[in-house]
Amino acid sequence: MALVWKLFMFLYCCLLISGSLVTAGRQVFEDHEEEAQREADRVKDLPGQPPVKFRHYSGYIKLDPIKGHKALFYWFFHAQQNSPHKPLVLWLNGGPGCSSIAYGAAQELGPFLVRGNGSLILNKFSWNKAANMLFLEAPVGVGFSYTNNSKDLHELGDRVTAEDSYAFLIGWFKRFPSFRSHDFYLAGESYAGHYVPQLADLIYERNNGANKDSFINLKGFMIGNAVINEETDSNGIFEYAWSHAIISDKLYNSIVKECDSKNVDKQAEANCAIHVRDFLEAYSEIDIYSIYTPICINSNKGITSPKLLNVAPRLFTKHDLWHWLPSGYDPCTEDYAVRFFNREDVQRALHANVTQLSYSYSPCSGVIGKWKDSPDTVLPIIRRLLQAGLRIWVYSGDTDGRVPITSTRYSIKKMGLKIKEEWRAWFHKGQVAGWVEVYEGGLTLTTVRGAGHQVPVLAPHQSLSLFSHFLSANTLPASRF
Repeated sequence: MALVWKLFMFLYCCLLISGSLVTAGRQVFEDHEEEAQREADRVKDLPGQPPVKFRHYSGYIKLDPIKGHKALFYWFFHAQQNSPHKPLVLWLNGGPGCSSIAYGAAQELGPFLVRGNGSLILNKFSWNKAANMLFLEAPVGVGFSYTNNSKDLHELGDRVTAEDSYAFLIGWFKRFPSFRSHDFYLAGESYAGHYVPQLADLIYERNNGANKDSFINLKGFMIGNAVINEETDSNGIFEYAWSHAIISDKLYNSIVKECDSKNVDKQAEANCAIHVRDFLEAYSEIDIYSIYTPICINSNKGITSPKLLNVAPRLFTKHDLWHWLPSGYDPCTEDYAVRFFNREDVQRALHANVTQLSYSYSPCSGVIGKWKDSPDTVLPIIRRLLQAGLRIWVYSGDTDGRVPITSTRYSIKKMGLKIKEEWRAWFHKGQVAGWVEVYEGGLTLTTVRGAGHQVPVLAPHQSLSLFSHFLSANTLPASRF
């Protein structure tokens, strides 16, 4: 009997060792496969690109390698110097349905900015001077990100976007394992005021049961001109327009009186609809996202009217005019990005559009069928993540009429946080760059003077300074020198 038992144990140990070897062999194979794919994603011949010393990569991460019907497109830039010791930051634009590559990377804070002649210029204030920058097109249907199942385009919303973005990160870290230990931050603007806190919340939740291969070293997030609370977002829009002389006293007072969300009077509701349309008409000849800059007037097409950079409040969804307000900075960089990313040579260089999508590349998606879920507020999520110890900064370009500073101040006030450092000016290169207030628990609210909805476009050096101070957790400068 003892001999039989020893033989059994010997065979059992052999099976264990064999199984371990098979598992280890499979892991080695998968690691080698990801390494090969990482090298294949390296961008080496992007048309019009100025010479640089840092590496950049772009390509797809399949969210389910077995089924493979969803794939999200990314563009990743190493930090310009000391990349192994710099944090990693994921940047998200909003919409819902707008591209972080067409906007964030190509027009705002990436190292290469697209120009009208199809060339790229170096951005002297690129955020990859301070961090390794990762740009993601999410959800599927945005930019080059795709699905092989058309039903997916009708099942999108905040929850799916967070889940898919999380799955992307898990896959991306497998492809770039050396960045797994880096301090990780999220940043974004506009409707990313939903995307960023929701994704941060999901990461924080999943980290509780994560192993070393799925743990994400999240430290905090920063959101700009962000949609975060429906009621205060809407109220602040009207007050901002009145205080900046865009609408009349009469219209403002009518909106305050008859557009109260608690008002159930049918006649008042009908009157409110008229007032909101008049409000939108008041913005129809200027750029609501940057009220003091010129709009793009194309000699061939007339006034360029691209899609919204962020979702319209529920109050405005009945008014088609909301979707035709002019927008753009340069003021025509959006047109340049459309032409650039629709070029076949650019797509080849970026390893993009590998499935030959049936539609042209667009900065904001035209194929997303419906947005199924969008909570009225993300303030409870922000409060919960503050309590969890994350660093959270909220910034606002103060010439944005779409998600204005009035909205953001009302939203933060609603959280009832105790003030740690009173409202004061902050400085960059001897000039007032904006104003800042710091709250107990880790939240900072700051403005950027003279910037619109896309802060890095109109205040590039101030935005880089703001970003660098956020990453280092240093207080914004309180004096000129």
